[in-house]
Amino acid sequence: MEDEPLVIVAVEDRIATLTMNRPRARNALNRALMYALWDAVADAGGDPDVDAVVLTGTDPAFSSGVDLKEVSGEEPPSAGPRDAGEGPERDTNGLFRFLPVIDKPVIGAVNGVAVTGGLEIALQCTFLVASERARFADTHARVGIMPGGGITVLMAQSIGLRRAIELSLTGNFLTAADAFGYGLVNHVVPHDELLPFARHLAGDIVNNDQRSVRHLLRHYRQMANAATLDEAHLIEGYMAETWRPGSGSVAERRGDVMARGRAQTS
Repeated sequence: MEDEPLVIVAVEDRIATLTMNRPRARNALNRALMYALWDAVADAGGDPDVDAVVLTGTDPAFSSGVDLKEVSGEEPPSAGPRDAGEGPERDTNGLFRFLPVIDKPVIGAVNGVAVTGGLEIALQCTFLVASERARFADTHARVGIMPGGGITVLMAQSIGLRRAIELSLTGNFLTAADAFGYGLVNHVVPHDELLPFARHLAGDIVNNDQRSVRHLLRHYRQMANAATLDEAHLIEGYMAETWRPGSGSVAERRGDVMARGRAQTS
């Protein structure tokens, strides 16, 4: 196992599938794995042959969170420090980014437990698909540390403030079904169908106009920072009024769009 990559990368049909690969440690995030994950996402972002990313973990876990043995000093650091901008770090807005921001969607395919730092990685994905075996928890209070990777912001955004507070203060686990009911994940599927389903969604994205996809992704990130509903509407209106690059290709894509629509509604 030591000779296997910490993140397995497979690119097919313009989709990069990235698999965190420390299964015996339940994909705990030691420094080496965090660096490998950062590099793999950054590489996918810069790869002209990739339009979408699927992120998952080697069974049985998505990620059990930050490797506490390394953090506590029980085990030596798995890698040396990196310079600013070259790996996971705290952004200017205060968020500790496990994943670099890229202009392509990152679909989290949650195959098992996603706990503390593992949950923060999931929350930093564009959206989530879960196996029926997935479980979600914020155990920072159980361990006695404070979150810094977005749980108190991104989870509250996803499921509502009161539910987020309950999960953080109790450390209780959410089932996949509950996560779907709360709006944390978009879909729950049988375990064996998780990656095919996530890749199918990625394929739907890949088949769209990529200039539009990337512009919309940037727009949604802007919207998340809007202070008021009026500001959000203003941002969207400005985007619509200033969007020019893709309008000329509407006619050539019209046939494909109509055929896909008929296939999905028949």
